[in-house]
Amino acid sequence: MKYIYEMHQMMLKHNIILVYEGEFTQEITKSVLAMAERNMDSMGEEFGIKRKVFNVMVECLQNIVKHGEEYISGEIQINTAIFMIGKHKDSYIITSGNPVRDDLVNSLKEKLDQINSLDRDGLKALYKDIIKGSSGLTDKGGAGLGFVDMARKSGRKLEYEFESLGNGHSFFSLKTTVSRS
Repeated sequence: MKYIYEMHQMMLKHNIILVYEGEFTQEITKSVLAMAERNMDSMGEEFGIKRKVFNVMVECLQNIVKHGEEYISGEIQINTAIFMIGKHKDSYIITSGNPVRDDLVNSLKEKLDQINSLDRDGLKALYKDIIKGSSGLTDKGGAGLGFVDMARKSGRKLEYEFESLGNGHSFFSLKTTVSRS
């Protein structure tokens, strides 16, 4: 039972205000968004900041629902992901993690690196380009538009990491920071 206390301490240390780990569906996504909104309302957060944070959360959660993959660990089929939001003095940190197929890792890295290389005007141009051309659509309907929108709303680089899970999958972690100023 000590792990519960340790988890609580870790959440306090990192100012985590909401965490969900498990299967993600549209209904669960709606519930997570509603809880996060209530948390921000109870803290008296400004409307403009709430809107930016909410937009980034929606994009993160949609990525998990649309692009999360099941994978086999031992003899267990796993279809879970994680979503967290933390509040710091000057920012909100939105973090998500989910399994992806290894064959998608390089294209995800390329998209994220391209997005991270652009300034505000470059992001705006890329956003318009994607909307106009719909080029690069994946079989699940994604074109990286959500990542571009997250970078635009946050005004910061998207931090990411891939950890090999074996069996042809990696765990994709994504962190977005939204300034409170």
